[in-house]
Amino acid sequence: MADLSHAPTGRVADADAADRSYVGLANQIYELIAAGDIAPRARLPSERALAERFGVSRTQVREAIIALEVQGVVEVRVGSGIYVAEAPEARAVTFKLPRGLGPIETLRARAVIESGIAALAATERKDSDLDRLFAALRAMRENMDDKAANEAADRDFHLAIARATGNEVLQFVVTAMWDSSRADPLWKKIEEHFHTPALREASQDDHQRIFSAIMARDASAARAAMQAHLARVVGEFTQAWR
Repeated sequence: MADLSHAPTGRVADADAADRSYVGLANQIYELIAAGDIAPRARLPSERALAERFGVSRTQVREAIIALEVQGVVEVRVGSGIYVAEAPEARAVTFKLPRGLGPIETLRARAVIESGIAALAATERKDSDLDRLFAALRAMRENMDDKAANEAADRDFHLAIARATGNEVLQFVVTAMWDSSRADPLWKKIEEHFHTPALREASQDDHQRIFSAIMARDASAARAAMQAHLARVVGEFTQAWR
């Protein structure tokens, strides 16, 4: 395993001066690999060790590693660890990370925002909103083995909740959060590792609880059900690789 304890402090240790976003962290890790501080095919330290070394959260480490994996710099082996893919010299000129919000941080924001939206929807919803929510629930259930169709129905469900509030700003916010994350290559890579049929089954149960609370006009239960749903998804997507 690579030892980062003696990495040049000018590149790594000045956490206050460094970009502490996942993009900045990915660049710092890449610089260590490109400089030969971490050898080709070597296993990187654990997520916890990287978070402590760079003074960042484990969520940022997860997003940085996924960004590096998208670039072909590292290889993630679930259950084993993170490995340098190969010598990086050929990629040094073209290496470029996307700028934007991290997908896991976006999920955490959704848990805060959409829980409030679900509570408001429970008090403001009309029968026509229940019809839209039920249709989306049914489409998810009928497409449990079709990931793309299930995801489209999942989107419809969350947007229908925002629509049920009667607030166009909230509809815009939910649409933007949903669509920005799904267009992100980092999100797609995370899903490759962790989005499973079991996750869709569990989400179906979560959605049913959210629907039932909104139908019952129980704002407190709707808030709690949405928080639990998105917290569970975050938990699935932040499982340790080892």
